[in-house]
Amino acid sequence: MSIFSENIRYLRSKLGVSQQSVADSINITRGRYAKYEDDANSPSPEILVSISRYYKVSIDLLLTVDLKKYSIDDILNLPDNRIVLPIKVGKTGENKIEIVPHKGKMGYLTGYNDPEYIEALQHMSLPFLRNGKYRAFPVEGDSMPPYNDGTYIIGKYIESKDYLKKGKSYMFVTRDGIVYKRFGKLNNSGTFVSSDNVFYEPYEIEWKDILEIWEFAGSVNTKELEIPSNDFEMIKKMFKVLHNDIKSLKDS
Repeated sequence: MSIFSENIRYLRSKLGVSQQSVADSINITRGRYAKYEDDANSPSPEILVSISRYYKVSIDLLLTVDLKKYSIDDILNLPDNRIVLPIKVGKTGENKIEIVPHKGKMGYLTGYNDPEYIEALQHMSLPFLRNGKYRAFPVEGDSMPPYNDGTYIIGKYIESKDYLKKGKSYMFVTRDGIVYKRFGKLNNSGTFVSSDNVFYEPYEIEWKDILEIWEFAGSVNTKELEIPSNDFEMIKKMFKVLHNDIKSLKDS
């Protein structure tokens, strides 16, 4: 049987209602509805919408996710008919945090809305992260010190750009990659972000390119942080001064 037919059969049994009751509510015959549960026929787009509204479950979930495996209350619906897998909880009540691997980082851009891909990721648990949906992302480069190669940023999923807070840092999953930046301001076309490393200029990410946003909730370092030498700090300060002087010349 298809996932859809299994899902509507399961949802009806959870509600404890008859096929006739569901059919009456969506204005079709019981026999017609029964064919959907038996996978003998597929509903029209209009009927599919009616079934989705009746069970209060998105069409995307009805068609793509085996709902018997999860609690409906814990499934997060995303904009644009996308889904995030339900919040997974271990035996002691802690959230299971999926880990996006360093080597497979770019694969996340195509697998982020694929339930099978997400389920295959390794996971970890942190007892102090319980309320919300969390995921761990690898960090590369030196734009957000002290986080560099070997660090995982744990992000809490936020459902809307309206929840962005100025000065807070976020993992932005875009069509071009995954970046960890500090939020500055937003406008109708996108959001302005910046690096903590002053050598990197702030820039704008357009809304149409943003797939997901995860707010910083913690970090895990897999490499010991190196303490820079005094010479390195002196050179860094010199470059910072030079950078500011060049910027002033450009603005004048």
